[in-house]
Amino acid sequence: MKYLCLVYADENQLHSLPESPEDSECFAYTQRTEAAATFLAGEALQSVDTATTVRPRGDKVTITDGPFAETKEQLVGFYMIEANDLDAAIDYAKGIPAARVGSIEVRPVRQLDV
Repeated sequence: MKYLCLVYADENQLHSLPESPEDSECFAYTQRTEAAATFLAGEALQSVDTATTVRPRGDKVTITDGPFAETKEQLVGFYMIEANDLDAAIDYAKGIPAARVGSIEVRPVRQLDV
């Protein structure tokens, strides 16, 4: 099953804390192999200041700068993995380097009925 590991952190502190991971460490983590979980895709995101929110409602579209809501932590990146089960996905998420300075939300990917 596919899982999306959403990486949340305070982007103002993400790279400034002593335990903050370097980009090379994050990349190296994607290269590791294990039987229970496999890295499929992932990216780091630009600052929340670069975000644009689009809300179509009927015939009207509202476009605003920034994210939907002000939060203490921002979505800063993601890892898409294939894992045997939720426990394996959680084990993978625990090792994501940015987890040391933020949190990882693990969500199963729902297959579309198309």
